[in-house]
Amino acid sequence: MTTRILALDQGTTSTRAVTIGPDLQLHGMAQEELGQSYPKPGQVEHDPEEIWRATLSVCKRAAEAADARGAELRGIGITNQRETVLLWDAETGVPIHPALVWQDRRTASLCARWRSEGAEDMVRSKTGLLLDPYFSASKISWLLEEIPGARTAAEAGRLRLGTVDCFLIWRMTGGQVHATDASNASRTLLFNIHSQEWDEELLRFFNIPASLLPEVRDSNADFGVTSAEISGRSLPIRGVLGDQQAATWGQGCLEPGSMKCTFGTGCFVLLNTGSRPIPSHNRMLTTVAWRLNGATEYALEGSVYNAGSTIQWLRDGLGILKHAQESEALAAQADPRSQVHLVPAFTGLGAPWWDPDARGALLGLTRGSGPAEITLAALESVGHQTADLLESMRADGAPASSSLRVDGGLSSNGLAMQFLADILDLTLERPTILETTIVGAGRMAALGLDLPDWPVGAPPIDQRFSPDMDQEERQTRRAAWASAVARILSS
Repeated sequence: MTTRILALDQGTTSTRAVTIGPDLQLHGMAQEELGQSYPKPGQVEHDPEEIWRATLSVCKRAAEAADARGAELRGIGITNQRETVLLWDAETGVPIHPALVWQDRRTASLCARWRSEGAEDMVRSKTGLLLDPYFSASKISWLLEEIPGARTAAEAGRLRLGTVDCFLIWRMTGGQVHATDASNASRTLLFNIHSQEWDEELLRFFNIPASLLPEVRDSNADFGVTSAEISGRSLPIRGVLGDQQAATWGQGCLEPGSMKCTFGTGCFVLLNTGSRPIPSHNRMLTTVAWRLNGATEYALEGSVYNAGSTIQWLRDGLGILKHAQESEALAAQADPRSQVHLVPAFTGLGAPWWDPDARGALLGLTRGSGPAEITLAALESVGHQTADLLESMRADGAPASSSLRVDGGLSSNGLAMQFLADILDLTLERPTILETTIVGAGRMAALGLDLPDWPVGAPPIDQRFSPDMDQEERQTRRAAWASAVARILSS
């Protein structure tokens, strides 16, 4: 009988489940879109019950597909959108407020006040992160202060707190396990990445009761056993990783200097730095890659808020595209002399700018500019933002990499990937399997279950993109991009 893992990927725009075997092929994919609500400008929320209903649905459908093929499911691996945070009742498991999504900027003024008080150096030295609304702590502080009765209930031990993985583990195990893994904990601004513990000084600073917090376990630890309603049987949960760490694991970036870039809603570059956390002096993030059997490995990370979402905006906001897949063909029709730039700061700018108040702009428009030129500018904006990240990592003294492994939906766009190789002056490697995030969840669970015959290392390469742009043109284009970004920064 074929042995498989049920892998769950709970993302920002959808919830997906598949079964995966040692061949790393995806079987029985089930997916449901996830809605977002925007109560006010800069605010982004999810309905936790919608997340849970979708999780049940896709897991059951993927498991039924495995049953139909006579496969044996051995366990579950979970990967999830990071930084998104929930509070729920410890007795009933019912959330007391919509989930605050990682994109939510409602705490920008609060973070600005803390920075003005000189708190960022303390936070950065302990967590490797910046004082920014992107991360969970300020969201948690907001929830405790703004929801009537929340702080009183929290201090009385009647509430539980968690990122999406933690909430799902709680629900899957019927409230028996309140735990997260080190990669997700490291994104909260509450976890000391050096001591590998929740930090008492940070908890006091953000005024968050320790009783709210889950236990932090290794990424390949035992996270309990699911109830039968999840997949028609009880299964051990044996792998948990934040989505970008899961993609890094799925891409086989296991050695220091190996690096991947995932194109989803945003764009995320992670560079493995091994057992040594590299502090950033250029506004990158030092984060936990994973913790296995008590041994922690780290990564240097750069985060771009809008990549795939920029193409969605062309489709849904402007109506330029009927389908996102049309972007490559349309962009290829653009006037090569066009100098249109799109800076997609729809929810502010991420690394290395960290400007929550920046807003997007289209620059360089002429009467000859049309849908093709705007689409080309959108695709090139992804390349330029990625180049901003890699330049900052090099300035931090990160280990050199001879190539960049790419994955995610936008990596299937050949025009965008060729421009990325050109503007980075770096070879790109695109694997045969683009869904490396969900593959990473499956591979981590297989490690936790100690299953034999599962491969270690990078998946097979489908295509390489080699740079083909001369240095003078590259410098000219980078300077023009820098000028465009400078026009929209809030300060």
